[in-house]
Amino acid sequence: MFITGANSGIGKATAERLARAGFTVIPGVRNPDSLTEPVKDPVTIDLADADSVGPACEQVLDRAGGRLVGLVNNAGISLSGPFETLPLAEWRRQFEVNVFGQLAVTQALLPALLSSRGRIVNIGSIGGRYASPFLGPYNASKFAVRAWSDSLRVELAPHGVHVALVEPGSIDTPLWGKGFSHADAEVERLTDEQRARYERQIGGARKVAEFAAAHGIPPDKVAKVVEHALSSARPKGRYLVGADAHMQAGVAVLPTRAMDRVTRLLLRQPGRA
Repeated sequence: MFITGANSGIGKATAERLARAGFTVIPGVRNPDSLTEPVKDPVTIDLADADSVGPACEQVLDRAGGRLVGLVNNAGISLSGPFETLPLAEWRRQFEVNVFGQLAVTQALLPALLSSRGRIVNIGSIGGRYASPFLGPYNASKFAVRAWSDSLRVELAPHGVHVALVEPGSIDTPLWGKGFSHADAEVERLTDEQRARYERQIGGARKVAEFAAAHGIPPDKVAKVVEHALSSARPKGRYLVGADAHMQAGVAVLPTRAMDRVTRLLLRQPGRA
């Protein structure tokens, strides 16, 4: 069982839960010094570095003896800021980790998963159904993961490989702190004109994000769902995790005007000038 992003948050909780359940876990991490028992013997991989993916996957295949029963694509980052000011390089970095890195890992390991009729679990987000202002890069990457997961699930089903997408809401993970740091850096780069344009909106969105971060559910609740997707005789294709995820999924299917109105209310955003 290979799990990317196993050094913290959902990835670490999943690795620990699966190890306790008796799975042989191969944790993929950027920092090999960050693991604790019962998870050990990591494979170093950085999805932002395409050159690290191939060697890492070779290590995984060697340790799995060419047969891999499961892959959990968990590693990801969150970049945010006003679209007007975000460099395209930041968009590319977001997609390199959250999308292309996952594609590269899955493609490299797919022959082994086909051989064992294994399972793939992609960690998406409710942000892949419901997009918020100033989270364009992150939301777009998670929408892409959702579309790819749906396509891959039907493509691989006849060949015995099940693909599941897990869509959590707010989780108590270090991703929030990293995201806030990036957002703060982007705000510092605003000109006076841009600050006047976006300051009120950013302030409202930040308060809601801080509330969500403070009330995120434990990562192990997501890990429990991942375990079900990997071991159940009747796994689902998609799993929503968290009350807020179910609420936002409901907002996402509203007519566009109603969805925008609810979004402005939830994020304390002003209406049209």
